[in-house]
Amino acid sequence: MDQAVRLPAEWERQAAVLFTWPRPDGDWGDAIAEAEQAMLALAATASRYQPVIITVPGAAAATTLPDRIAAAGGRAENIHCHVAPADDVWARDHGPITVLEPDGERRLLDFTFNGWGGKHAAAADNALTARLHHGNAFGAADYRALDIVLEGGAIDTDGAGTLLTTSQCLLHPGRNPGRDRAWYEAMFARELNIHRVLWLDHGWLVGDDTDGHVDMLARFVDGSTIAYTVCDDPDDPHYRPLQDMAEELGRLRDRDGAPYRLVPLPWPAPVTSVDGRRLPATYANFLILNDALLVPAYGIPQDEQARALLADLFPAREAISLDARVLIGQGGALHCAAMQIPG
Repeated sequence: MDQAVRLPAEWERQAAVLFTWPRPDGDWGDAIAEAEQAMLALAATASRYQPVIITVPGAAAATTLPDRIAAAGGRAENIHCHVAPADDVWARDHGPITVLEPDGERRLLDFTFNGWGGKHAAAADNALTARLHHGNAFGAADYRALDIVLEGGAIDTDGAGTLLTTSQCLLHPGRNPGRDRAWYEAMFARELNIHRVLWLDHGWLVGDDTDGHVDMLARFVDGSTIAYTVCDDPDDPHYRPLQDMAEELGRLRDRDGAPYRLVPLPWPAPVTSVDGRRLPATYANFLILNDALLVPAYGIPQDEQARALLADLFPAREAISLDARVLIGQGGALHCAAMQIPG
């Protein structure tokens, strides 16, 4: 175990937040303009609270984007663009997982990203953190590449040595074949100084091709509170799996041995794509910034209920709803599109 590092919670102070701009020739196709508008709103909002690092596909975008973000209500002086190739926008999964050393210095852990178990092209995304590091995007932070597949959306931490994850994702054969829970727990202890791993074996969303990332299902709110996705419609196919997950959460204990305070999030009305596919809409995919909380919205009645509930859970932050319909059309939402850089 590396006692010299700590994986901080997302609600701790952040030096910056990382985004990756959509490629004009990428998977967005005819929706590229809408994807850019969604990312513009996300980056503009975030830039009002802290520095924003954005990977852009070319020099022209690096030149024009700060002004576009300012025009959208953001702060151009907080925008730092770096030109590098990327496959898609999902910085949560291809960005660095950052631990802090005792003196507060950052160590960037560049885990391998293989497109969620080989489902999608990922070579450019997998090389991105190294490119950004060599381009000084993260300052003088230490850097380490690891030949271990791990996505940031697959784990959540309380910042005090406990990690929440799902077995269906980490034990998927497309990631680290043949590795079991004990192997992951030893790896988390060694690389992240995590000494408690809480595994969820249930929980699932239609349209989620991450194999059950925990950031779509359950999130730490503080060291003793977990907000989670639950379905209240017995006729919905999600009902039983999410009820089983809720029962699992009820059996978990915090680091003091007490049950967690569990806060069910509103169950969104079905959100569908233009061709009728059900999308993995969830309010668990909220994004924590230094003084704000960004809550995904899907143009449905539950949006304001979710924002108000999460505002109560994070009273020191301004809770803001952001339209996530374009992003969820590609399977992710606000948290999926961002990676915090602590410090």
